[in-house]
Amino acid sequence: MSKNRLIYLPLGGAGEIGMNAYVYGYGAPGEERLIVVDLGVTFPDMDTTPGVNLILPDIGFLRDNAERIEAIFITHAHEDHVGAVGRLWPDLRAPVYARSFTGHLAQLKFEEAGQDPANVEIVGAWPERIEAGPFKVAFLPVSHSIPESAALVIDTPAGRIVHTGDFKLDTAPGVGEPWDEGLWREATKGRVRALVCDSTNVFSHHPGRSEAELKDPIRKLVAAAPHMVVATTFASNVARVKTLAEAGLAAGRSVCLLGRAMRRMVEVAEKTGVVDAFPHTITPEDARDLPRENLMLIVTGSQGERRAASAQLSRGKYLGLEMNEGDTFLFSSKTIPGNERGVIRTMNAFSEMGVDIVAEDDRYHVSGHANRPDLERVHALVNPECVIPMHGEHRHLREHAKLAEANGRVSLVVVNGAVCDLTGARPHIVEHVEAERVYLDGDILIGALDGVVRDRIRLALNGHVMVNVILEGNEALGEPWVETMGLPETGRSRAALVDVLEQDLGQFLMRAKARTLRDDAAVEDELVRITKKVTQDEIGRKPEVTVVVSRLEG
Repeated sequence: MSKNRLIYLPLGGAGEIGMNAYVYGYGAPGEERLIVVDLGVTFPDMDTTPGVNLILPDIGFLRDNAERIEAIFITHAHEDHVGAVGRLWPDLRAPVYARSFTGHLAQLKFEEAGQDPANVEIVGAWPERIEAGPFKVAFLPVSHSIPESAALVIDTPAGRIVHTGDFKLDTAPGVGEPWDEGLWREATKGRVRALVCDSTNVFSHHPGRSEAELKDPIRKLVAAAPHMVVATTFASNVARVKTLAEAGLAAGRSVCLLGRAMRRMVEVAEKTGVVDAFPHTITPEDARDLPRENLMLIVTGSQGERRAASAQLSRGKYLGLEMNEGDTFLFSSKTIPGNERGVIRTMNAFSEMGVDIVAEDDRYHVSGHANRPDLERVHALVNPECVIPMHGEHRHLREHAKLAEANGRVSLVVVNGAVCDLTGARPHIVEHVEAERVYLDGDILIGALDGVVRDRIRLALNGHVMVNVILEGNEALGEPWVETMGLPETGRSRAALVDVLEQDLGQFLMRAKARTLRDDAAVEDELVRITKKVTQDEIGRKPEVTVVVSRLEG
């Protein structure tokens, strides 16, 4: 039998920020027992994925090897780590483990997907361990921008792996556990084969800042605002939402939460004991009756999401509430790359109303990820035999590997789909598996290579022409008729585009030879060719063309 090996395989999150999904395996090559760490989503955009609801990792490798999966572990409750678990679980059928706050939100994901939430098991933190085949796994608390985040200490016959998840070194996060260096020293002492580590902020050269630093600046801003204050942040950042609410109450304002995601996070935080008592809030109905200067709204939509509360306020009223000239809108958040257009659109809409906007100001936001000096500190603390960067675009992973190597540590960039053998003297890539994307399109999961989204983009770019003809034997019955979508009504000839098309297509049918008219495929090819040529001449564009040939049989 082949020698056993320890492998690491990212299926998402290595070469991108979002859609995290990682696999560890131990055993003979091709027969390893597997555990999965996180099953997250990323979000679509109209340029590359129009109409798509969510983007999920391609778990074809896991589906094909489902009988080898021992367990699924969820490090924390951000959508890019837990968002896909309910929809992908039916193909995996392995027990899911998470801490209380994360587990309750994962159970809601299961319910939304029509799955039994009992498949999610709530477990405790270090030193509690879960046995999963050849693995023993413990949740090691870390601070992050969502409560009860955890790294994983994964013990295997080939050595220990520390998988950091998303983390920062914050000793005063406000909500959730603080960074505890003593606990980390205890949990990671001894030989650590690999540190698989968050790379998000590797280019930030100053030490990370604490959530506690925001309290005074936010309080001063809210107290000084002359009219209504509206603030947005990530709904999952319960500590920030709590800080904002406390600032509102300290300024003598009533506080109202707007947005389903934010209310859900606060409810789960209270239910699981993460927050003892969230500051008192009022309903939107009560908020409508208060003087504006006595009101503070905390709303979803920090990334410019069109259906979120902030975007809806920017377009007019939301639940009977609206922004007026002289109000203040605070973005207590950082714009994620790729979301700039939506955020700027929201800001400009508020500006046109005369609203004062506070955004991209470090006094009112801190990152949830470790900066470069913090990464070096964790490298030194854990003292691993090798560092494997994860959670970042390729440039982040490469820079993180260079940082580790500059400090004398072995490192390797492992991207999505690369199977890395961690067993030998140096980590090395041994094979590749498919690691594409899967789209949630409406209620259906489709492959990125299925062509559905590609066709949608082509339609959006080029417009569409439908040509209908009726044939009987060797003759056309009547004139062809044409319908267009997404195209100008008139072209260079200043005649209606539909009329020009119908005339040229009709002339072809009149001149076509009998053998051509007997062949539906030949008729369709020629109608498509003529349609594209005419539209190119008339409007400078070649549309997508659908030809419907109806044939009457004698």
